Amino acid sequence: MTTLPKERMAALAAELDRHNRLYYEHAQPEIPDQEYDRLYRELQDLEAAHSEFKDPNSPTQRVGGMTLQGFSQIRHRERMMSLDNTYTEAEVAQWYQRCQKALAENVELETWVEPKIDGVAVTLYYENGGLKYAATRGDGTTGDDISQNIRTIKGLALKLPPNGPQQFELRGECYLAKEAFAELNQARLEAGEAEFANPRNATAGSLKQLDSKMVAERPLSIIFHGFSKVAGDHVPENQVAFQEFLKSVGLKGADLSYRCHNLEEILTAIRRLDTERHALPYETDGAVVKLNSIRQQDELGATSKAPRWAIAYKFAPEQAETRLQKIEIQIGRTGVLTPVAHLYPVFVSGSTVSRATLHNEEEIARKDIRAGDIVIIEKAGEIIPAVVRVRIDLREGDPPRFQMPEVCPSCQAPVVREGGQVAVRCPNFYCSEQVKRRLEHFAARGAMDISGLGEALVEQLVSASLVRDCADLYRLTLPDLMTLDRMGTKSAQNLLNGLEKSKSQSAWRLLLGLGILHTGRNVSQKLVEHFGSIDAVAAASIEEMQACPDVGDVVAVTLHTWFRDPVNIDLLARLRSAGLAFSAAATDRPAALSSQFAGTTWVLTGTLSQPRPHFEELIKQHGGKISGSVSKKTSYVLVGADAGSKEEKAKSLGVPTLSEAEFQRILPPS
Repeated sequence: MTTLPKERMAALAAELDRHNRLYYEHAQPEIPDQEYDRLYRELQDLEAAHSEFKDPNSPTQRVGGMTLQGFSQIRHRERMMSLDNTYTEAEVAQWYQRCQKALAENVELETWVEPKIDGVAVTLYYENGGLKYAATRGDGTTGDDISQNIRTIKGLALKLPPNGPQQFELRGECYLAKEAFAELNQARLEAGEAEFANPRNATAGSLKQLDSKMVAERPLSIIFHGFSKVAGDHVPENQVAFQEFLKSVGLKGADLSYRCHNLEEILTAIRRLDTERHALPYETDGAVVKLNSIRQQDELGATSKAPRWAIAYKFAPEQAETRLQKIEIQIGRTGVLTPVAHLYPVFVSGSTVSRATLHNEEEIARKDIRAGDIVIIEKAGEIIPAVVRVRIDLREGDPPRFQMPEVCPSCQAPVVREGGQVAVRCPNFYCSEQVKRRLEHFAARGAMDISGLGEALVEQLVSASLVRDCADLYRLTLPDLMTLDRMGTKSAQNLLNGLEKSKSQSAWRLLLGLGILHTGRNVSQKLVEHFGSIDAVAAASIEEMQACPDVGDVVAVTLHTWFRDPVNIDLLARLRSAGLAFSAAATDRPAALSSQFAGTTWVLTGTLSQPRPHFEELIKQHGGKISGSVSKKTSYVLVGADAGSKEEKAKSLGVPTLSEAEFQRILPPS
């Protein structure tokens, strides 16, 4: 049945809106950029051909995503626009010729080419030489106030030199470097948290954190590429002068850039950048080409969505063909069954790939992936291997379609699918594969940090039926371990020593090691700090848990349910009998030095002479509490250099503010 243009346009708009929400609100995109752009272009073409059906709220009429709940909004002084994308050199040539024609100049146009960083667009406004605020692009007109999160970026100048402009608004791209992204994902993996799909999603997820202390733990960076012409007292005459200005005020501009004098030089620069960009410490997905002259930029202006004086040339992701040998089921520590593609090894984006996640049954069905197929592989964000599509034209015969097993491949228990979820789970708590993954999580460096207990040894312990859960680890003896293959006396004793040492780990590490769903490092720390012990957490009601910082409705319900499961009650009893720490120790809480600040709540803002945790510990040691936001209940705000909106809010509410010197004067002598 033929789909009418109006129906197809409505379907495309709905699909694009869904992907916008996944990307901008949840930082969890389902499709690659090129697939999104293909859908976007199809809708643009249909709207051009059938303008009578064009919806004023179409995704093509919006610049970016949506503002996020939990942040105050800032209206941009000048609209933040996105760039039109192109994928061929012929389209770049057409853009160049349009610029020449519109400017009515027959001379060759000078342009500037730089990397298109795969990050999150932000704007920073400096007033009186200091950073006043930072915001996301949002819908292009209004964005989220992320000032406190941006201030955590090391190396970012919060004040401009005295001889610099007093008012200036910069546009840039916030990003997470490749190495930092890998370390962050490893830490999340060890903490039992979901990995980020790529550095861009990690950056977006970081910037929307409501607690800037969490953002400070992630080494975000920023590169500036433009400025607003309506909010400043300094307008460079061209892109070259803009780059020189950035250097003069200590702000970072493009690492790779090319000043071009004609079309051929533009195309050469794009080709060079496609080769050289892989050496950059951050991800890039294209080249930005813009007119060098600011006068010419102003003359060309913009459409409702994008400037006419710039264009983004998107690089095709590096791909490779290989054969999918088989689809295997991998079982996680929470029982989720995940299909994994086993591939004939193929080299792509700098490394050899032999495995790739297939996410879930629905994703496999959507792409019609079958064992034996020739598939196209690429690394999402050039990091995570993904099956992009199947070469249906090369398929041999009619191989069977993939079906999720009805029983767990490990323990043969019937699998379950909870209503409204795509995840299929094995409900058997003692399924050997789940036990292995839980033990690996428990022993990980970020949790109990048990030296010597790696994947290979966990495999042996479970296969030999020596261990069924983490409490069993503390019943192991030297004779038990000596029955294992390739286990010497020294290695066995080292493991026993590591287990004994882990008994003194902080209570929050034990809580984290239990692997409770949604309970990562930060939540575990906050729970133990708030309640004082794991036993108190276990006894708390859902409402009491919700009163703990960073514990929302879903986490509270999950925790409450977990602590009332008889299996988990028994597990905790055996861990307690083994001598593990259940209460916050002196090392977990600052030692009380006085009650000087008892009953007071403090907020810290600005740059202090030492890291904020130093001052937070001092306040806690004298009986005070720390909060991340200013309210009428705040007792004091400790203000450092370049303090921002928190200081202003304190003054508006009549909350006392203290400089570091004033704080030191009221601090009791040590």
